[in-house]
Amino acid sequence: MRKTKAITMAIDKETHIKTILSVIPEKPGCYQYFDEKGTIIYVGKAKNLKRRVSSYFNKEHDSNKTRVLVKQIRDIKYIVVDTEEDALLLENNLIKQYRPRYNVLLKDDKTYPSIVVKNEYFPRVFQTRNIIRDGSQYYGPYPSLFTAKVMLQMLKELYPIRTCKYPLTPESIREGRYKICLEYHIKRCKGPCEGLQSWEEYQKNISEIKEILRGNISQISKMLYEEMQTLAGELKFEEAQKVKEKYEVIENYRAKSTVVTPMLHNIDVFSIAENENSAYINFMHIGNGAIVQAYTFEYKKRLDESKEELLSLGIIEMRERFKSTAREIIVPFELEMELGNITFTIPQRGDKKKLLELSEMNVKQFKVDRLKQSEKLNPEQRTTRILKEIQDALHLPKLPAHIECFDNSNIQGSDAVAACVVFKMGKPSKKDYRKYNIKTVVGPDDYASMKEVVRRRYLRAKEENTPLPDLIITDGGKGQMEVVRSVIEDELQLTIPIAGLAKDGKHRTSELLFGFPPETIGMQLNSPLFHLLTRMQDEVHRFAISFHKDKRSKTQVASELDSIKGIGEKTKTVLLRQYKSVKRIREADFEELKKLIGEAKAKILKEGLFVNQ
Repeated sequence: MRKTKAITMAIDKETHIKTILSVIPEKPGCYQYFDEKGTIIYVGKAKNLKRRVSSYFNKEHDSNKTRVLVKQIRDIKYIVVDTEEDALLLENNLIKQYRPRYNVLLKDDKTYPSIVVKNEYFPRVFQTRNIIRDGSQYYGPYPSLFTAKVMLQMLKELYPIRTCKYPLTPESIREGRYKICLEYHIKRCKGPCEGLQSWEEYQKNISEIKEILRGNISQISKMLYEEMQTLAGELKFEEAQKVKEKYEVIENYRAKSTVVTPMLHNIDVFSIAENENSAYINFMHIGNGAIVQAYTFEYKKRLDESKEELLSLGIIEMRERFKSTAREIIVPFELEMELGNITFTIPQRGDKKKLLELSEMNVKQFKVDRLKQSEKLNPEQRTTRILKEIQDALHLPKLPAHIECFDNSNIQGSDAVAACVVFKMGKPSKKDYRKYNIKTVVGPDDYASMKEVVRRRYLRAKEENTPLPDLIITDGGKGQMEVVRSVIEDELQLTIPIAGLAKDGKHRTSELLFGFPPETIGMQLNSPLFHLLTRMQDEVHRFAISFHKDKRSKTQVASELDSIKGIGEKTKTVLLRQYKSVKRIREADFEELKKLIGEAKAKILKEGLFVNQ
């Protein structure tokens, strides 16, 4: 019993994982692996989520640790971001927050570069990967070495901070132990080693640097702007110019900031997407310029709740669940709700607008993935959804579970045929396909041919009381539709909805027609609905052409060989099996034919083909 239960659980796990892998997007982001207790055991980043996550399950791993990890995975969740750099930042924040079991040995604070303000009398500011608990202050980590270098470069342009490693103290400066270097002469340092810069001035610079590293760039920018205006007002233009240069450096850096800028702190972001039965809500919490929490969940609708009501419920749920104390909440539209000391923001542009767009991208992806997962587990659900789209678009009284399509085929009126294909629940029902030789029409008359075939099919259905289709689709425009309508309604007194698929000048399906007089029904050319209808059209066209070719081939063969007296069915079969066509038989050498069918028949064949030539 236990063994059977274990096998069942393993199959369920494999099915669940395969379903997620089948719909995970090919976008940058972070993924999280959960064990059977629902605990995060691993967090990773990827430029392409689908490719990276699938690689864990699609190949044999050399590392024993990786094999153990994969065995313990019971669920996968992921967060979609705009860029690989954003994925890097998000991964680091998630690892620091959750400390997953299988990340501990792989990643720590040394993984990414930080900027340190050393605990010294005249503090140095530099980039490092080593965290030393000596009272120094560390900022970051930064998503890449390049990002850290850009920040350091900006700080160096703003403030002349020493780069030497001298252990400066008040005593060493008084005693003159150290001398100024090249950095002083190129104006990158003010020479605190020789007492040429006061401790107070240096500390003021360090305080401003710390504010910038904390993300309070706007405050520093505002302070510099005010200082610049004051100096200009006092006619101290040279000093004002130096402050202006600092101000422009900071503003230039702010303009190049990524989606989550250091200025944004303690903010909640919410967005919503919905369909007929569910609402999906995404929550992100921003702290110190980074996404520290992200979660998307689903509400099953019970009544006809509005988006505003659903989002309000979601905000209360998420803030309670994650114990959020954010005083600002970014939302996509106005809400009729009030929370104590909370500001609701509907951003129109800038960094907050980018955050809202990131949240909306995640909630839309979640909605699409849920739908795909559901349809993978229940393929009929997708078909039913598409057929429901047809029903709604055409205002049909019932779901078009049974659809029949017609098409004609002839070459200048010769060997005219028609075909009917049947689709049941969106799938071809080939046992119900029918071929028709046109009997009453002479010459290339598509309308008359269609009229004959539709009359024959549904007169028989009426007489034999067999099920009628929920929808008829003609391969043609308004003329073909009217022909079908005249037979169905006027002659046979039946009520069956009729639609037409019309082509453009390049013979490509371009529109769906319905009603009398026919009107164009709008549909997107890349939608599943359009693909289903064109598939039906292609199928009936293929079936009609195939039947026409077979008939034409038989007619041509019959007209050549059957008319030769003395060449029977057996001989004809041998000849066609060997030469494939009458043309090749005619071109064959007499000796070859004699070996194949005998001298007497070879003579009869050659004479007969010569006469018919």
